[in-house]
Amino acid sequence: MMSGHGMMWGNMYSPDRPTVRRRIDWKRIGALFTPYWRPQTLVLACIVTASLLGLVPGFLTAHIIDVAIPRRSFSMLLVDLAVIVASALVAAAIGVVQGYLNSVVGEGIMRDIRTSLVSHLHRMPIAFFTGTKTGEIMNRVSNDVDNIDNVVTGTLTSIATNVVVIGTTLIAMFVWNWRLALLSTVVVPLMILPLGPVGRHMYQVRRRTREQRDEIESITQETLSISGITLIKSFAREEHESKRFYGVGTKLMNLEVRLAMVGRWFLASVTAMVIIGPVIVWLGGGWLAIQHTLQIGVIVAFVSFIQTRLYGPAAALAGIQVQIVSAFAVFERIFEYLDMPTEAYDAPSAVTLPEIRGDVAFEDVGFGYTQERRILDRVSFAVRSGQVAAFVGPTGAGKTTITQLVPRFYDPQEGRVLVDGHDVRTVTLDSLRRHIGIVTQETYLFHDTIESNLRYGKPDATADEIAAAATAANIHDFIVSLPDGYHTVVGERGHKLSGGERQRLAIARVLLNDPRILILDEATSALDSHSEAAIQTALERVMRGRTTLAIAHRLSTILSADVIFVIERGRIVEQGTHAALLARDGSYARLYRKQFREERASETMAAP
Repeated sequence: MMSGHGMMWGNMYSPDRPTVRRRIDWKRIGALFTPYWRPQTLVLACIVTASLLGLVPGFLTAHIIDVAIPRRSFSMLLVDLAVIVASALVAAAIGVVQGYLNSVVGEGIMRDIRTSLVSHLHRMPIAFFTGTKTGEIMNRVSNDVDNIDNVVTGTLTSIATNVVVIGTTLIAMFVWNWRLALLSTVVVPLMILPLGPVGRHMYQVRRRTREQRDEIESITQETLSISGITLIKSFAREEHESKRFYGVGTKLMNLEVRLAMVGRWFLASVTAMVIIGPVIVWLGGGWLAIQHTLQIGVIVAFVSFIQTRLYGPAAALAGIQVQIVSAFAVFERIFEYLDMPTEAYDAPSAVTLPEIRGDVAFEDVGFGYTQERRILDRVSFAVRSGQVAAFVGPTGAGKTTITQLVPRFYDPQEGRVLVDGHDVRTVTLDSLRRHIGIVTQETYLFHDTIESNLRYGKPDATADEIAAAATAANIHDFIVSLPDGYHTVVGERGHKLSGGERQRLAIARVLLNDPRILILDEATSALDSHSEAAIQTALERVMRGRTTLAIAHRLSTILSADVIFVIERGRIVEQGTHAALLARDGSYARLYRKQFREERASETMAAP
């Protein structure tokens, strides 16, 4: 995870967002369509067939004007009109089939992109999420993919349709009358040549608008979350946040206006060409008709062709360019994420960790989140199976970092982290983390039922196993007292429950998975004494027979520890039992007197 590029993450994700920049290519986009080549082939066949059928009315219009009407043949007129109607009905039916196939392809590609992106993000290191705004991540997963949806399901088909229509029309026109065909195509270069520079400018502006939308999404995510809105209201900052959002929105508005105006003169000239082209055809064709070398029906058919099947599709392609440029910018942003190196899950020679005893050891471990910020400095210790090890020390000393190295949320740049003598980098992540249970101060619950949240670590758990784990965590009686019992929905992040109830659910969830190694990161520090007592009882049951690494905040956790490690500035300065460290009268004794004396006194006073 950190090995190999340990120091990279600190730079890559600074200040807040990924900085990978790689232009996308057609091969990569084309690879998304490869699994759907069969329905795509049918879509193309539908487009070609419908385009050929679209030529029928033009040819028959010329036949009606030049043959059927001059000969005063009503039967011939009826046949021509019947064929025109039949071709229109068949083309409409083909259009329905094409629409269905196109939706199958488009929605399938959208599903594949979403799945690939979310799966890739699930494999990203913790460092990525600590260095990237949640709103930006959500924007790329939802809005960016949705923006591609219209391009894949509609725009690309529209491009193919217009190109085929233009191609078949040009072939038919040159075969029919090459002189009129040349006159019809005189203005086409004027409609195509400016596409390159206009497209490049659109691309750059669209990229900036997407980045600005990231900022808006981030602000929305931060300010409308439960925690964010509580903070805003507690400091009465509603007006400030409104002004901040207005400012960012104004920047986005200006970029969108600029994008709307990019190429406006070009699109206006294309519209003018749609009018000027038929004038040229009428001029040349009229002169040929006056010279008795061309029939009027042919001129009418050609004007119809160039207006509906040549200039119209060409103008549509010019307009579609805005959508294509937008899609390119969005594809690039999605590929930025997909190109980022994921968590280094397993080395090629990684082995599956068998059932373990639970021995944990650090050997000269050095670690820093960035090259300038060194957190741990040659840390060495050993915790035997079944022992409770407490880590104490001031904030920022490196206690949490130590516990995060055991399950390989990060890898050390120096030294080794061992579980039962195995370097954790040499075993598969799945087999390692299966043996580790983590309970933190901030408990996360999904917006789902209590039962589903408890099953998260063990989906096949039985109802009896769930009840037993909840009982051991001192939460079963509370759950069954609820109207819906274990089927109660806990709300977003579990906010329908109190902090103590959420914490006990987290303990039950860990207990259900039956890990050999338990990590407690100040699991009771933010709770009142009543909740702490209930949780402490649950933790004592959970810790029995398991190796426990506890970041201690409460005195009770420290007193029950088999060994205490005092961390200062990334080093272990003392270790031993509570009594031994007090007798030494060093750092631990000073910390004890400073942080825990008042707590011990209050507990003594409350004892009667």
